[in-house]
Amino acid sequence: MKKLKTTTKIDFATYAGVTLAFLLVYALQQGGSLTNAMKSWLVPICSFIVMAVSLNLVVGISGELSLGHAGFMSVGAFSGIVTAMSLTNAIPSGPVRLLLAILVGAVFAAVTGVIVGVPVLRLRGDYLAIVTLAFGQIIKDLINCLIVGYDSHGLHIIFNLDGLRSVSDLHMEETGVAIIKGAQGAVGVPKLSSFFAGYLLVMVALVIVLNLVRSRTGRAIMAIRDNRIAAESVGINVTKYRLIAFVTSAALAGAAGALFGLNYGGLLSSRFDFNTSILVLVYVVLGGLGNIWGSVIAATVLYILPEALRGFQDYRMLLYAVVLILVMLATNNEQLKALLGRLIPKRKGAKSNG
Repeated sequence: MKKLKTTTKIDFATYAGVTLAFLLVYALQQGGSLTNAMKSWLVPICSFIVMAVSLNLVVGISGELSLGHAGFMSVGAFSGIVTAMSLTNAIPSGPVRLLLAILVGAVFAAVTGVIVGVPVLRLRGDYLAIVTLAFGQIIKDLINCLIVGYDSHGLHIIFNLDGLRSVSDLHMEETGVAIIKGAQGAVGVPKLSSFFAGYLLVMVALVIVLNLVRSRTGRAIMAIRDNRIAAESVGINVTKYRLIAFVTSAALAGAAGALFGLNYGGLLSSRFDFNTSILVLVYVVLGGLGNIWGSVIAATVLYILPEALRGFQDYRMLLYAVVLILVMLATNNEQLKALLGRLIPKRKGAKSNG
C-alpha cells in the first residue's frame, strides 16, 4: 500500500484539527457553556481565519506585500448584503441566501482582484504595497458614496459623489427597502451567518489554498517568489501566476466579507479600513509566512485576545501590543528553537547535522 506524502499528512492533520476544534466549540455552545459575548466571536473568528489564510497565499506563498486586503473583504461584504437582502422575497430560505451571498461576494471580489491585479502586479516591493494600500482606501470611499435600494422593479443604485443625494433620489416604490445609505452604511441587514457556515467556509478556504500550493501552479508561484529571474528563464509566466494567487486570495477574502457582513444588523465601510488590513497581516506574520496552520491559530488567538482584555479598558491595547512583541521575540529566539528541536523527536531516516 502506497504511503501518504508528508505534505498530505500535514494537510489532513490541518483539516482534522479544524474539525475537532469546531466540534468542541459547537458542543460547548449547545451545552450553554459559552457566554453571549463568546458566541458573538465565533463568526468573526471564522471570517478572519479565512482572511489570514487567503492573505498568506499572497504574502507567504507568493512573496508579495499587500496592504489592501480589507478592500476585497469590503467588496464581498457589501455585495453579499445587497444579494441577500434583494432576494428576500424570491428566496425565503436564509441558508440559501447566505450561500448565494458568499458566492456573489467571492465573484465580485475576484473581478475586483483582476481589475486591480493586472496593472498592479507588474510592480514590485514597496510600490506594490503602496498601490494596494491606496486601493483599500479607494474602495472604502466608493462605498461611502453608494446608495442602494430595491423594490418590485429590482435594484436601484446611485453614486452620491457630490454628497447632495439621499435615499429619496432612488425613486423607489413606497414598499421599497434601502440597503446601503451612503456614509451610513448598510442598514437592516438580516443576520444569516452561523458558526456552522463559518466552519464550512474555513474548510473550503483550506482545501483551495492547500491544494493550490501543492499543485504545479503553486510550485510555479513559489519558484517566482524564490527567484523571479530564474523562473522567467525557464519559461514561467510571472504575471500570470502572480495574478492567479492574487485573484484567488481576493475571492476568498470576498467570501469571508460576505459571511462577516451578514453577521451584523448594520455595517459601515469604516470596518474595513487600513487598520483591518494591518490586523490580518499581523495574523499572517505571527502565524508564520507560508504556514497555513499557523495562520489559523494566530487569527483565532489574536482575535480573542483583545476581546478578552476588554476588562482592562485603557490598558487593553497596550497589553495586546506587549503580547505581540513577546511572541515575535520568542518565535525568533534561536535558543527557544533549539529547545523545541530537542523536545520534538526526529523522523526516522533524517540525517543529523553532525
